[in-house]
Amino acid sequence: MAAVERERRGNVEILTINRPEARNAINGDVSKAMSSAFDELAEDSEAWVVILTGAGDKAFSAGMDLKAFASGEGNSIIGASGGFAGITQRDFPKPVIAAVNGSCLAGGCEIMLACDLVVAAEHATFGIPEAKRGLIAGAGGLIRLPKRLPMAIALELGLTGDPIDAKRALELGLVNRVVPAERLMDEALSLAGTIAENAPLAVRWTKKVMRQAADLPEAEGWKLNAEAVGVVFSSKDAMEGPVAFAEKRKPNWRGE
Repeated sequence: MAAVERERRGNVEILTINRPEARNAINGDVSKAMSSAFDELAEDSEAWVVILTGAGDKAFSAGMDLKAFASGEGNSIIGASGGFAGITQRDFPKPVIAAVNGSCLAGGCEIMLACDLVVAAEHATFGIPEAKRGLIAGAGGLIRLPKRLPMAIALELGLTGDPIDAKRALELGLVNRVVPAERLMDEALSLAGTIAENAPLAVRWTKKVMRQAADLPEAEGWKLNAEAVGVVFSSKDAMEGPVAFAEKRKPNWRGE
């Protein structure tokens, strides 16, 4: 049984953390498999969007497998390319959608925060409960939550350790869509498909500029924007888009 299952649907890659018996907790095998998959997908010209989910309907991921950590797998869990679970410290160029199929807590929440968009099942919950165990959310939760939520809400989640439900997460803008559990993957695939209909080079640069400019002074943001304009507007896809529109046909994107 693969630690991470992979499936390709058109230009969309689906990665499924496959440890439902352990609430999809991250051990060394999962972290290495995730790291390898994201390394490959970053260079795969036919993979335009990635969906990340967990097996079963109980948990997206419970975070680090503490038993595995205690048994000596710590380095492989957090030391793989891309950081914890192969993603939390990764600068991945393509859109990643988290399809949250259950509890999304501790390191699982930090994996979700490393994704760009989130589709959640109605029964999903979100939180960083580490302080309840004498720890801190060390895989990006303390960095990313204040960027995704108002500071007072982020502090409440971090200081109390209490979770929020999917409805509240949607109200706060932490997730993009909330659907019944049986519709989760269909909704994630629909969102991924809508993105994959667009020019992949334009999508990648849109993500790059928006992600980086959020942390830059406006003048530096304009420099990055100018770089993006220079690359995208001179691309073959930039020529293909208007031609396809004029000819009333679907564009044949090349990603270049």
